[in-house]
Amino acid sequence: MAILNKIRQRSLVLILVIAMALFSFVLADLFKGGGGDGKSETIVATINGVDIKRDDFMQKVENMQRQLGPQVSSTQAMNRVWDQELRKAVMDAQYEKIGISVEREQMRELIKQNLSNFEEFKNEAGLFDENKLNEFIANLKAIAPDPAFLGSSPITYDSWTTFENDIAAGGKYNTYFNMVKAGVTSTLAEGQMEYKLENDKVDIKYVQIPYASIPDSLITVTKSDIAEYVNRNLSKYQVEASRDIQYVEFKEEPSPEDGDEVKSKLVELAQNPFFSDMDEVADFVNTNSDIKFNDNFLFKDKLPVTIVDSLFPKAVGESYGPYRQDDLYVISKIVAEKQMPDSVKVRHILIPFAGGTRAAATVTKTPEEAKKTADSILRIIKSRRAKFVDLLDLSSDKVSNEKNGEIEFDYNAGMAPEFKNFSFENKKGDIDVVKTDFGYHVIEIMEQKNRQRAIKIANLALEIEPSEATVDRVFNETSKFEIAVADRDFQEVAKENNYTVKPVSNIKALEENIPGLGPQRAIVRWAFEDDTEVGDIRRFNLASGGYAVVVVSEINKKGVMSNENASITALPELKKEKKAALIRSRISASTLEEIAANQGQTVKTAVGLTMKNPTLSGAGQEPKVVGAAFGIAESTTSKPIDGNNGVYIIQTTKVTPAPELPSYQANASRLALAKANAAGTSLYNALKEAAEIEDNRKAFY
Repeated sequence: MAILNKIRQRSLVLILVIAMALFSFVLADLFKGGGGDGKSETIVATINGVDIKRDDFMQKVENMQRQLGPQVSSTQAMNRVWDQELRKAVMDAQYEKIGISVEREQMRELIKQNLSNFEEFKNEAGLFDENKLNEFIANLKAIAPDPAFLGSSPITYDSWTTFENDIAAGGKYNTYFNMVKAGVTSTLAEGQMEYKLENDKVDIKYVQIPYASIPDSLITVTKSDIAEYVNRNLSKYQVEASRDIQYVEFKEEPSPEDGDEVKSKLVELAQNPFFSDMDEVADFVNTNSDIKFNDNFLFKDKLPVTIVDSLFPKAVGESYGPYRQDDLYVISKIVAEKQMPDSVKVRHILIPFAGGTRAAATVTKTPEEAKKTADSILRIIKSRRAKFVDLLDLSSDKVSNEKNGEIEFDYNAGMAPEFKNFSFENKKGDIDVVKTDFGYHVIEIMEQKNRQRAIKIANLALEIEPSEATVDRVFNETSKFEIAVADRDFQEVAKENNYTVKPVSNIKALEENIPGLGPQRAIVRWAFEDDTEVGDIRRFNLASGGYAVVVVSEINKKGVMSNENASITALPELKKEKKAALIRSRISASTLEEIAANQGQTVKTAVGLTMKNPTLSGAGQEPKVVGAAFGIAESTTSKPIDGNNGVYIIQTTKVTPAPELPSYQANASRLALAKANAAGTSLYNALKEAAEIEDNRKAFY
């Protein structure tokens, strides 16, 4: 009670303290966000002045991820949506500028072109029926968000509107591109030049002094040489912001003791009487095993080669194991056997019902009505088998209809279970109605091949996982390393403990994949945080289990690449330049023969060289050399020419101009077509390069 009285007496002070704390928190958040109007928190990017809103963008990313499935990460889905949004914003700016749009009639024609092959939109004459298209769209809207099937693909109203938007965007782009293409032409003079580049020929004698003839030990390249080379080639060395990291991975892997413990548990579990009870074994396996019960029969050639000789000869009720299979210990028991064919040929008539798998939007029969139709067909066929082919018009399986309804498949094919069971577990000539998710099938077994023994196996398996003791040991090792590298050299501590340090270079802000670790977006985000510096270290939990201790080894800012990184490509070029200068300084003779003798080389010849194909046999592509050959008089010896693979001295022996043509229109037309094709691949990239883009995605992902 005394304490409560003191709190009451100091309530005003407490209120002031709490208020100041909240106020400072708000201020800190404002300063961290730039103190603006919160735009940076709601805008993912701004492209040519158009904002991409966070909520809309994130919704599209979610939709994309659902569409692509679990095998695609959120970052991959985000990047795909970004590419779409960027293209839309860049191109929409162009369409608006020159007034390009897709009108209703053009839109209908574009949709017709895209959907003309779908049976759902054809009339009795096999022609596209716009009324059927309108009915399909109206039905989609009415049943939204449920899907209808188009062919074998489920389509929702939302996905349909996306499809229409894509069609419209494609139509506008084609109009825009055709306008650009119309302006891409070639003159007769350009056609003539192209013809001469392809057909003017030159013969030369030459001496090549290869760069490889000068040992690297005679060449010195300094840091200032690299800096000067980078300054001469700034465009070549422009880079995005990136990070270099190093990491040590601590894996949570089961120890040999963990494996022995799992094996013992499995042997004990296999003693349970339910594992020997043929009526209960499936439920027992599904409840206790890390491999679910497989109700299919297996032929000998479908068993794993590592166990087939040990398991297949055993009788029903006998087992083999425990044995190691990847990360599992397994005991396999034969629970049934039978003689059965390994493949069959059947023919069928499929009567679908509304809501069935792949049922067309035009299907209206209920399951009861579909079964009634199938039963009627069965009665007719049983009375007269020859009627089967005549009744195929009633079947919705148009693919098998083209083969008189016949399907050949083996036991392991991905057929509907009910369809497969009837086909393999009955005998040739049997016919009946079978229900699957697709509808009601009237199935007749026409042929069964290669009857042999097949067995059904119950696999009792337990995953070999790290024990709690192993997990604790890995955590302790990780913690000790993390503490040690806090004030010591990362590489040195790793070496002392025999840990492998893995370097990763040139990580971009919106990447997620770390070689050796897989998708690790958290590591990339941390490396790019404003307050992360070179030498900073952090431990990360890995989704696969275990940890990675990561150090930032380099921060590369956007702009010109550092001289150290540039040296990888600059050094070979600088060596070539210095070797070329050294070679030139050693040349004093004036004839090819003297130069060759002095340099330990031979005089070579090359004939029929063209500007379009400037290749010297045995020396490779040398455009500067061939270009010079066309530029000097016959019998004249050139000055040294720095080529791609050495220094050359040449003598032009013969120039053969191409015969004049009466017209160069064909050459000009071919050149114009090549330009138009090149424009098709480079048009969008050029517009994107010219766009004003403020990309804030890394703040959200």
